[in-house]
Amino acid sequence: MKVQFITRDGDRVLAEATAGEDLLRVAQGAGMPLEGTCEGQMACSTCHVIVARDWFGKLPEASEEEEDMLDLAANVQATSRLSCQILLDETLDGLTVSIPSDSVDARGF
Repeated sequence: MKVQFITRDGDRVLAEATAGEDLLRVAQGAGMPLEGTCEGQMACSTCHVIVARDWFGKLPEASEEEEDMLDLAANVQATSRLSCQILLDETLDGLTVSIPSDSVDARGF
């Protein structure tokens, strides 16, 4: 399956994904600047992405904990999510997400 990332510069990057992977790992593998400091434990908001509006409704609702972490993220939009909380399956083949302009990856990748 495929996931499309739109970079801060507006470039489109197509990545291969496997059902069951979380979007954070796919993004990092595609070179996107998402740090994921807490490694998916929802203790940070460094994997914040903006889901394309036409895909947003296909995702399960965000948990209260995820919503709380999104409150800490900069430039949150109506379709913002934490990429570590999006588990990919075949219904999300073609998912498109944008990388927020303030995303940085302090891991040095």
